[in-house]
Amino acid sequence: MKATAVLTTIGAAATLLALTGCVPNASPSDSDAIAVDSSADSCTVSTNTASSGTLRFEVTNSGDQVTEFYLLADDGLRIVGEVENVGPGISRDLVVQAQPGDYFTVCKPGMIGDGIGNAAFAVTGDKVKLAGDEQEQVDAAATNYVAYIKDQVAQLVTGTDTFLAAYLAGDDETARATYATTRANYERIEPVAESFGDLDPEIDFREADVAPDDEWTGWHRIEKDLFPPAAADNGGVEYVALTPEERGYYADKLKENTQQLYDAVHASDYTVTIDAISNGAIGLLEEVASGKITGEEEIWSHTDLWDFQANLEGARVAYEGVRDIVETKDPELVKTLDTRFGDLEQQLAAYGSLDTGFVYYDELTPAQVKELADGVNSLSEPLSELTATLVG
Repeated sequence: MKATAVLTTIGAAATLLALTGCVPNASPSDSDAIAVDSSADSCTVSTNTASSGTLRFEVTNSGDQVTEFYLLADDGLRIVGEVENVGPGISRDLVVQAQPGDYFTVCKPGMIGDGIGNAAFAVTGDKVKLAGDEQEQVDAAATNYVAYIKDQVAQLVTGTDTFLAAYLAGDDETARATYATTRANYERIEPVAESFGDLDPEIDFREADVAPDDEWTGWHRIEKDLFPPAAADNGGVEYVALTPEERGYYADKLKENTQQLYDAVHASDYTVTIDAISNGAIGLLEEVASGKITGEEEIWSHTDLWDFQANLEGARVAYEGVRDIVETKDPELVKTLDTRFGDLEQQLAAYGSLDTGFVYYDELTPAQVKELADGVNSLSEPLSELTATLVG
């Protein structure tokens, strides 16, 4: 957590146009449309392959809730295109420009949670030229990044509800088991919360960051209660567990602040500037360097590597969103960043994953910490050039 805001809101979002390129004026006919049926419990896509260029998904909602449909990049996180607010019985089109590669399709009935029917989708053929001028590509990048932010915050809301339900029920084992994985959605887009004034401090301040006269709330207040420190690690004072009433108070505060974050990023005029996207990638790596790699972020639970992974994923998504624009200006920088992102991801994977869990920070040796820190620094140096190259 850092107090410096790196994302700012501007005017209304541009019309959705996926940043992956295609030949201009290549409009798919009705016969070329890929049919998608979104029901209450399935997401059926008529084909799982297509040729590169302009793709049109015809999304029909056969369920009883408003739904969304996403085409995700190969990391399962970055949104290549989305169509939302598809009402029951309604059909809407999603038109995207897709380069060759691996993707995923997913529907989201009710427009909350992780979605259903996540399935692989392959695009074959040759790389195609980016459509439109640079401004159109910039607008597309902003639109797709906002869609990613909304998705992550929506998942954060449902995950937080599940986590807090266990915490309030006194099921500390389940709460501890879901603590780090639920926070991943927040850690991927943390610079966004930092742009909304007091929200990030109230949601994510560490105890050491809180001024003497300020109230300490949020994830780390609950973390300390779930992973109570010994007196020696608590200033020589025996930790006193929160009462059920106090648990309720802090849970309500976290739920309320998380909902405020959801409302802020779902406002009709919320979007981000192109430099804010690239600065967000830079800021997330700074988060790793200043807190996660030092073990200061999750001082009670020692789940810093979970945060590290989520920060790295968020930085990768932000970078990938502007990568094609940067490549036209400095292909060598893109080549370096591609390599060093991959190197750091491989380094971290040696210690676990979000799905299987990581080694706890206090189990790492000094040599392992230094090796990870060197990897972060190796990526941070060229990444710091991203914004200047993008807007220069």
